[in-house]
Amino acid sequence: MPERLAEMLLDLWTPLIILWITLPPCIFMAPMNHSQVLMSGSPLELNRLGEEQRILNRSKRGWVWNQMFVLEEFSGPEPILVGRLHTDLDPGSKKIKYILSGDGAGTIFQINDVTGDIHAIKRLDREEKAEYTLTAQAVDWETSKPLEPPSEFIIKVQDINDNAPEFLNGPYHATVPEMSILGTSVTNVTATDADDPVYGNSAKLVYSILEGQPYFSIEPETAIIKTALPNMDREAKEEYLVVIQAKDMGGHSGGLSGTTTLTVTLTDVNDNPPKFAQSLYHFSVPEDVVLGTAIGRVKANDQDIGENAQSSYDIIDGDGTALFEITSDAQAQDGIIRLRKPLDFETKKSYTLKVEAANVHIDPRFSSRGPFKDTATVKIVVEDADEPPVFSSPTYLLEVHENAALNSVIGQVTARDPDITSSPIRFSIDRHTDLERQFNINADDGKITLATPLDRELSMWHNITIIATEIRNHSQISRVPVAIKVLDVNDNAPEFASEYEAFLCENGKPGQVIQTVSAMDKDDPKNGHYFLYSLLPEMVNNPNFTIKKNEDNSLSILAKHNGFNRQKQEVYLLPIVISDSGNPPLSSTSTLTIRVCGCSNDGVVQSCNVEAYVLPIGLSMGALIAILACIILLLVIVVLFVTLRRHKNEPLIIKDDEDVRENIIRYDDEGGGEEDTEAFDIATLQNPDGINGFLPRKDIKPDLQFMPRQGLAPVPNGVDVDEFINVRLHEADNDPTAPPYDSIQIYGYEGRGSVAGSLSSLESTTSDSDQNFDYLSDWGPRFKRLGELYSVGESDKET
Repeated sequence: MPERLAEMLLDLWTPLIILWITLPPCIFMAPMNHSQVLMSGSPLELNRLGEEQRILNRSKRGWVWNQMFVLEEFSGPEPILVGRLHTDLDPGSKKIKYILSGDGAGTIFQINDVTGDIHAIKRLDREEKAEYTLTAQAVDWETSKPLEPPSEFIIKVQDINDNAPEFLNGPYHATVPEMSILGTSVTNVTATDADDPVYGNSAKLVYSILEGQPYFSIEPETAIIKTALPNMDREAKEEYLVVIQAKDMGGHSGGLSGTTTLTVTLTDVNDNPPKFAQSLYHFSVPEDVVLGTAIGRVKANDQDIGENAQSSYDIIDGDGTALFEITSDAQAQDGIIRLRKPLDFETKKSYTLKVEAANVHIDPRFSSRGPFKDTATVKIVVEDADEPPVFSSPTYLLEVHENAALNSVIGQVTARDPDITSSPIRFSIDRHTDLERQFNINADDGKITLATPLDRELSMWHNITIIATEIRNHSQISRVPVAIKVLDVNDNAPEFASEYEAFLCENGKPGQVIQTVSAMDKDDPKNGHYFLYSLLPEMVNNPNFTIKKNEDNSLSILAKHNGFNRQKQEVYLLPIVISDSGNPPLSSTSTLTIRVCGCSNDGVVQSCNVEAYVLPIGLSMGALIAILACIILLLVIVVLFVTLRRHKNEPLIIKDDEDVRENIIRYDDEGGGEEDTEAFDIATLQNPDGINGFLPRKDIKPDLQFMPRQGLAPVPNGVDVDEFINVRLHEADNDPTAPPYDSIQIYGYEGRGSVAGSLSSLESTTSDSDQNFDYLSDWGPRFKRLGELYSVGESDKET
């Protein structure tokens, strides 16, 4: 503790001594007693001096201090004296009063208005505020008038070493490549000290490493961390923790310090080659494994990481380089051995491969460490499997003539069991490929025979599938396609290529070509078709026509003379014999129809009918057709005109005298009594369509067709009203143009509370002769008239 106090006093007095030496001697004229005084000259005295003297006196005031100092963090029982204000005008009579204003006046700094002593009444912290600007003035004690102008001065808070260095951004992380040379820069760190960097050494920092040697070092002043050992290996140790200290006071004892941590991670470089975990690998694979199947994996370990550990795998030697391949798995960093071609246990039972793993990314700086690759041996054993039969050929092509005899052998397929046991094979035809069952096969020897006749002209190719099955294991089957080509034989006679009809002009010339015909043959000879044309033997000397063979295998028919007349003979039939060049040759007779026609002078056919001769002279068939069409059109116009005239004379509105429903008017409405206020309106039955002022028009066709109503003539009063209403109800229900009148359902309503039963005859199921209406006279005066009517009816009926 005494040492600490001595250092603080030394820090305090060092600047004072320097100030003492540098300031003019006049500063120390007044007694200080370790306090600071601000003094000024008397204005009265200045007024009595001349101009030159006043300038000298003003320069005398240049020594006056404009700043005071006070230690920060000072604490004691009494306020600390900062300094004293004094003026030459103060004779010590206590008539002058000192006033202090500005930063902290009255709160931090307090002045004795009589003596001018300034005290700090609070603990000060330079890091919070380094200086305070205040204004001092001397005034008359009684009148408070200023005795001189105000004077501004500064109180500076003098720093002490009360703040330790801090690493604001810690803890730190840095990386450096492994195998780096000595002195490789890693990173730099920075600490801050809140103390005054100008005054003393309170903020002068020195850096050092407390933990992390001998791997790293640090520059004491710049705080740059470097590697202290060369060739540090990440594979040996990847991460290092370094403790760094920053100490103020230039690193001297008694200074304050702060620490932080730095984590240094060594990044990987490709300094290690791949290495197989074992020098020999063994794998086994069934001989029937599917191509592309993974047989096994080999892996070369690399102590590096990331892309530095990536390796590519290759097969560099062995007796199975053509059957196997190896690919690299970037995720698992291993090599996958796959099958490229089929295996055969009976041919070769094992294979030996030499595989190599090499780094993909090689760092040339470490190429001297040796080749970055490794090799291993892989032995693959082929296991026997029950294989399906194998055909001697992957496909078969057979040929057969279309006239081949039934059950004749077309060809043969062979297959064998590749296994050592060599199971017998049974052959069959997949009937899905031979739906018509045209072929058979011998199940034992595979000979294919013909089951039904063939016709090349119907189908030239037949594609079937043969199945080979092991007798000992029916699940082992193989299939092979067989294409059967049907060869042609001359079994079709030639004929006309199409139906020909020749036209011969009456004014034709002898030797004129009437028609050129060609023939066709469904057969397909190897050397192409060649046809021979001739007339029938009995028509060789035909007086009218002759034939001529053309070079293009066609035939021309020529007229021998002119003067053909339609009235004498309209049609000629010319039989032609066509023969092919097959072995044996075939022939057929086709008849050519030659029609005699009338032609123009330039040979254009105009008419071939005999009826043309009966037409009037000067009128052609086209003209007659035009005349007939005009006559028909005129007739149609006349009929339409008459129809419209007749339709126009019909009334558009249905008249009342035509409405047969007026018969309902003669029906006596008997109502339902006094309370029947909803009785049926009999006017509705007269004309339901016209009740709202609308009458159907006869000139407008309704959207929907309906049954026409049968007109009823007026009938006597004795008509069956029930039947009449039912007929009208049926017509209304089926008439889409009629409004939906539902009044018929209300017709039977007879009021509420009526003591009488229904008086309507519509619900009566008996005839009038079975009813006795004498009881109506007993119902009172209201039914007297009704009783008389029915009594009269009964008496009339009896009469």
